[in-house]
Amino acid sequence: MTCMILSGWQIYNASPIFPFTFPPWATLGGWLAGGIAWHFAAMWLLVANGLFYLVYGLATGYLRRTLLPLTPRQVWRDFTAALAFRLHHDAGRYNAVQKLLYVVVLLLGAAAVLSGLSIWKPVQFAPLTALLGGYDTARVVHFLAMSGIVGFVVVHLVLVALVPRTLLSMITGRAAPLAHGIGVRP
Repeated sequence: MTCMILSGWQIYNASPIFPFTFPPWATLGGWLAGGIAWHFAAMWLLVANGLFYLVYGLATGYLRRTLLPLTPRQVWRDFTAALAFRLHHDAGRYNAVQKLLYVVVLLLGAAAVLSGLSIWKPVQFAPLTALLGGYDTARVVHFLAMSGIVGFVVVHLVLVALVPRTLLSMITGRAAPLAHGIGVRP
């Protein structure tokens, strides 16, 4: 993910779509062709990993069990409870706000992949490019999807800094071991 983001920033700097660029120390590749090479190499790993996660999650029912049910009423209830610092956390279970954010980041990942294909091969994927509003709009979609994913990652890093014991469960997908040594599975 880091390679994709930093090399993407290098590619972006070659033809910015917004009135700013990223500092050279925050990019990967050194120049446009180098950034494209890193982006292209990391893309295969990220897409393979994402496809494996989706296939596994759908085949085993993990995504359904973990992210559903999800209703606007549940999201609002948990959101207002979180703002009032009254949201209770059950080990191994996501609250409705967490479920919504995980669904959103999966959709952002799909948007990043589809818009990335459209940017990479706009002629070969002409229907997709047209669906996204053209090449320039696909670039904006790609940038916004990346920004949302980066925001999601930053929130997780802040949570780890605030509550370090959550790092293990973020990596393994399991709740932290209980006092008597038995873990709780989500």
